[in-house]
Amino acid sequence: MPIATPEVYAEMLDRAKAGSFAYPAINVTSSQTLNAALRGFAEAGSDGIVQISTGGAEYASGSTVKNMVTGAVALAQFAHEVAKNYDINIALHTDHCPKDKLDGYVRPLLAISTERVARGENPLFQSHMWDGSAVPLEENLKIASELIDLTAAARIILEVEIGVVGGEEDGIANEINDKLYTTVNDALATVDALGLGEKGRYMTALTFGNVHGVYKPGNVKLRPEILKEIQDAVGSRFGREKPFDLVFHGGSGSLPEEISAAVDFGVVKMNVDTDTQYAFTRPVVEHMFRNYDGVLKIDGEVGNKKMYDPRVWGKAAEGGLAARVVEACQALRSAGTKIS
Repeated sequence: MPIATPEVYAEMLDRAKAGSFAYPAINVTSSQTLNAALRGFAEAGSDGIVQISTGGAEYASGSTVKNMVTGAVALAQFAHEVAKNYDINIALHTDHCPKDKLDGYVRPLLAISTERVARGENPLFQSHMWDGSAVPLEENLKIASELIDLTAAARIILEVEIGVVGGEEDGIANEINDKLYTTVNDALATVDALGLGEKGRYMTALTFGNVHGVYKPGNVKLRPEILKEIQDAVGSRFGREKPFDLVFHGGSGSLPEEISAAVDFGVVKMNVDTDTQYAFTRPVVEHMFRNYDGVLKIDGEVGNKKMYDPRVWGKAAEGGLAARVVEACQALRSAGTKIS
């Protein structure tokens, strides 16, 4: 199938909330990691989300070029072509974009999609994230209000972060403290600024102790019950059940019961990056260690081309990442739910 249309993407999110499952959103940085993500979703029988961060986009443009828009457009165009070979729906998303990178990343990509829509085409990306966690909530929502007008016009879904995710990702670092927990008042302020769909559809990353990066299960205090508290309070105020489409950030190392509870409370998208990075790299390490005398030209020998051919260890890396995507789909209950 081709990349999901705006209508199909909306249906994906609606089905996830109604069916109490969520889609893994897999960060990719290259054509190979993108292929691996597509393979994993297909093997799981799940639709899914592939996303590109500012750092991932820079890398994809060329390690010395570092042009975020070039890298994001290149990967998106590649995805639009190769996704046709899979019987699943894939939405393209841009991950964390802080204030100082909006003009160099999200806004130019929005302009491209706006031009496409004006020509009668679908947008290049299906959703974009504005990461306002580093600025005061009032400023965060002011910028979000400006962006939602643009995303709605381009038939794109906006993702906002209300609260703070601890740890570090792509140069965005936050301390691990009480600011990691979004409040009901924060959520109500979000509705005041963005509405509940009438101004444009958006997803909300409410934080409940989330931390980016690597940590062992139990080392971070996640409180998914906060999501229920907020959904119930806002839902009661506006007469809607689970009014927010929620996003789970910083989920690496989360316990299965924490993931399950978050999904029950309205999470429809969960970002997966740190775990898939390791899953992609681990088979390469094993290949190099097992075949070092073929990969390296030791003692003047010529090595073994069949061992250092990038396609050989690249296939192993792709398989490792794909398997981790399948695992994520199973944990989030999206396996076997693809839209036929």
